[in-house]
Parts: sequence; structure tokens; C-alpha cells
Amino acid sequence: MPEGDTVLRTARRLDAALAGRVLRSTDLRWPTLAAADLSGQVVREVVARGKHLLARTDAGATLHSHLRMDGSWHVQRTPPPGGAGAGRTPRLRGGSAEGVRAVLVTDDWTAVGHRLGMLDLVATAEEDGLVGHLGPDLLADDWDTGDGCTDGGGTDGGGTDGAGAAVAALVADGDREVGAALLDQRLVAGIGTFWMSETLFLRGVSPWAAVRDVPDLAGLLARTRRMMRAAADAREPVQTTTGDTRPGRNRYVHARSGLPCLRCGTTVRVAPLGSGPTARSAFSCPVCQPGPRPTDDGRPQAPLGHDRRGGAPARRRGTSPRA
Repeated sequence: MPEGDTVLRTARRLDAALAGRVLRSTDLRWPTLAAADLSGQVVREVVARGKHLLARTDAGATLHSHLRMDGSWHVQRTPPPGGAGAGRTPRLRGGSAEGVRAVLVTDDWTAVGHRLGMLDLVATAEEDGLVGHLGPDLLADDWDTGDGCTDGGGTDGGGTDGAGAAVAALVADGDREVGAALLDQRLVAGIGTFWMSETLFLRGVSPWAAVRDVPDLAGLLARTRRMMRAAADAREPVQTTTGDTRPGRNRYVHARSGLPCLRCGTTVRVAPLGSGPTARSAFSCPVCQPGPRPTDDGRPQAPLGHDRRGGAPARRRGTSPRA
């Protein structure tokens, strides 16, 4: 699932293409929005809120979307009137229009929402009904100032001291596993399994350690924020915690189970974090991150995408490590 840094990059790209421009036509391919039409409205801004996207117009409307596991937004040139492709459903790279869920057309640019996980149209004044449950946005412009700054193409932190509020929320949930707490969007918004696993590795903390046993929660969040902001600001959309952007070398533990830890050489492990529908996969190094691992059965683990014999890639089902 795309995490806060990816969603922020998307918000910036959409804002650059749409903000200040009139929507000439819209096509919302969602059961509850089939008759909705935003034509004639001017896009004021597109902002990120955790893993959510909010496109606001001058008519007081907000188009809310969430990428979930496979969603994405694409921006492409609008064909000139009468030109090739004018009036047709935009096609993504590869030539397919399958999976298109939203099309927002301006004179210059067209934004295409593909395989979106959520799509809603509400009054801007009623956005809290969709995102009001979220904790402070880790990437918000007002994360540690509380000045309520909301810039187009940026993040909307809700106008509170995000850092202090997030730490307080985590402390109040002190008995919980820290990995699960960091993934709980109600406590702090924007972190997914990639940044959770990598941050805890860099801090030498087991994902299953209780929040109350983790020192300097403010420092932990600050480090996560710095890395995520760097990923959002980077020229290439590559998440890295090692400083190396090459595939397989851009991370220490996430999605590297069955492979040697890049720091100590111990085999990286993966095990469930949490239970039920909210369970996620947590990756860690038993040596670099000492502490509890109650769901790790200790059995040998093959690298992700390979069978137990280390042979050809195997088909895998179940919870994605990017959730």
C-alpha cells in the first residue's frame, strides 16, 4: 500500500497540474458518484492527509480518494479539441483504459485515477467525516509548529502540534506493540509497513516491543519524518533508508526476509504483527533488534518470491508486505 511519502508526491503532482484551473469535464466511475459532475468548478488545491488525497474546488466541494493497495493517479496532457484522442477515455501507459475510476480534465492537463480504493465527493466543510478519525499527519507542514499551515500540494495536518499530539497518543497506548501502534492511522497518519520496519531497525527496536519500553518516541517519529520527507522530495520515487537506491539495496529489512541483514549478516525474519483483519507483516533482524518476537515460529524462511528450495519465484497470496 502506498505510504504517506508516496501520497504526498501524488498530491504535489496533482496540485501542480490542476490547481487554479477550470475543470472542463469530469468522469467519476464510482457507483455512488456516477451522476456527479464537477465541470466548471476551479480546483483550489490538492493536499494529502496521511494516506488520503483531498482535491478541493472553489464551489466548496472535496473529491476524496484513497489508493489502498493498487491505486494510483496519473497526469497527462489534454488532447487539443478535435485532435487525436479528444473526447476518448484516457489510456494509461500500455494503452489500457481498464481500471480507470476518475477522470478530471482541464484545458492543459488530465488527471486519471486508476484502481482507486476509495472515492467520495463531499462538501469541504464535511471532510472530517472522512478523515477526522486520523491522528496527526507525520508529513504535515505544521507537524512541530502548530501554525495550522495548509499549502496546496502539501499536507494538511489539521492545525495542531502534531508531534506532541502523536507522542501523547502513543504513550496513552503504552501496552501495545510499537509496530502496530505506528501503523495505527488514528494515532499518527502516514506510516506503513516499509517505514515502520525500517525505522525500528535503525533504532534497534523490535516491532513487538511494548510502546512503554521504547525510549525517545519523539526522536523515533522525528527520524521517520525526516526519511519520509526526503523520499517525498527526492527526484526519483525510490524509498531508501540505506542511501543506496539500487533494487534490493535500498532497505535494511523490509521485504528482505530470508536474506542476510545488511548490517550484521544475520538472516532477516518476517512474522505477523497484530491479529485479524488489521494484521500486517513485520520484518526485522533478531540481532540488531533484540526483544520479543511472539509470532515468529523460528522456522527457516526463504526469501520473498522464492519457494522453500530457493528456486523459481513462487506465487504468493495473503497480506502484502506494503500494507
